[in-house]
Amino acid sequence: MSKSFNKKIMLLFPDGVGIRNYLYSNVFKGAEDELVLFHAFDDKTEQGVKEITNIQNSLTIPKYSESLKEKFLRELICLSRLKYNAKLVNNPSILTNWKTNHKGFFKSLFYKCIEMVSMGFTNYKSILKLEKRYQKAIRNTFFYSDIRKILIEVAPEKIFCSHQRGVQCATVFAAAKDLGIETITVIYSWDNLPKARMALQADKYLVWSDYMKEELKLYYPEIVSDQIFVTGTPQFECYQNPENIIPKDDFYKRYSLDTNKKIICYSGDDVLTCPDDPQYLDDLADELIKNNLDNKYQILLRRCPVDISGRFDKIISKYPNLIKQAPPLWNFEPNSSWTTIYPLPEDVKLLVSTVYYSDLVINLGSTMAFDFGMFDKPCIYIDYDQNTKVNPDWSVKIIYKFQHFKSMPNKNVVIWWQQKEEINQLLTDLKWNQSTNIWIEKVLGDYDTSSNAVTNSIIN
Repeated sequence: MSKSFNKKIMLLFPDGVGIRNYLYSNVFKGAEDELVLFHAFDDKTEQGVKEITNIQNSLTIPKYSESLKEKFLRELICLSRLKYNAKLVNNPSILTNWKTNHKGFFKSLFYKCIEMVSMGFTNYKSILKLEKRYQKAIRNTFFYSDIRKILIEVAPEKIFCSHQRGVQCATVFAAAKDLGIETITVIYSWDNLPKARMALQADKYLVWSDYMKEELKLYYPEIVSDQIFVTGTPQFECYQNPENIIPKDDFYKRYSLDTNKKIICYSGDDVLTCPDDPQYLDDLADELIKNNLDNKYQILLRRCPVDISGRFDKIISKYPNLIKQAPPLWNFEPNSSWTTIYPLPEDVKLLVSTVYYSDLVINLGSTMAFDFGMFDKPCIYIDYDQNTKVNPDWSVKIIYKFQHFKSMPNKNVVIWWQQKEEINQLLTDLKWNQSTNIWIEKVLGDYDTSSNAVTNSIIN
């Protein structure tokens, strides 16, 4: 069924992460002739995306080189906002989003200067003054001039951005504003807003839920309610389509699974979020064998799509009969940038099928709890530290203090694995908690009709 936007819309994709949510979903389907993809992909990625989406009109974002002044102001705004946000909600863990372990003398000096200067920007009025200075700085660049020329030539009536964090997107939106072009961005994930990485200023902000709308108003009070649209997020719509479930025999055969055993999905995080992921996987496998549960369960590992470190290899080879892998189907060029990383359409079916056939998921605090909630499958959150850590400064106790976990209506929305030895008991008492649905509804909003809501927010 075709959609008539009746306007030329530029789709700004600074990286490939938003492709699944906004190009594989139904948001823009049927309106390809009216769309212009404005992207930072390499030639191979651009061609791949065109083949997948049937969007043929595309332009490459000019090379962006951030000036020292722009970077200083941007990072100063970030730190000042982090400090403000931490006090605003009385949560010091927000400050962990500011990295201090910079390598190299000049880089360390640069960030030390920012930390010193930030002491003079403690109230919100001073932060807004910094924002104005940043907006002025990005307009005084060759990149701004190039973008302005492109926008005049293409003449879109609206620009939709797939991610609010793309640094170069700030200049694109600034040029669009100066030309009277309407700008729309999404808040990409549930943990983004407290982190003070809103790179751009838009006319419209699309958020997942009323909860996120209130967060946006809290952290960015200069944004008025009329600019914020609650649309849900299309990333969970795929669970509503039975065609996304791979036939059982095919799925089990493809990943060497035993049809007589239950599946525990171990969902990995990226290396920074959970540096001890392999050790937790080792703990799980070891406890299953110790308690003779390897006759009842098998482990299916789904790595984080951007984790190609090979850090799980040793553990997988240690338990070849117990641990199987279902690697995410993402395009990932070795030694390349984030712009070449994007999910292939086949990964949607792989993810949905993994959730459908698994009995539970074990993970460190990710949205996989919501994915498994789509089929009323329980989630176990890892909640203990390893005796020997990869990074001595890392701890799960810090992770679960992050602001986005304050959205939990109660702690029973997930199951907490707090000691290695208790996994046996957790599996024995395993059941779905209906209160998880309250958490899902609170954070995700009307996720099952999100594509239509996003479309309506763009065209109306």
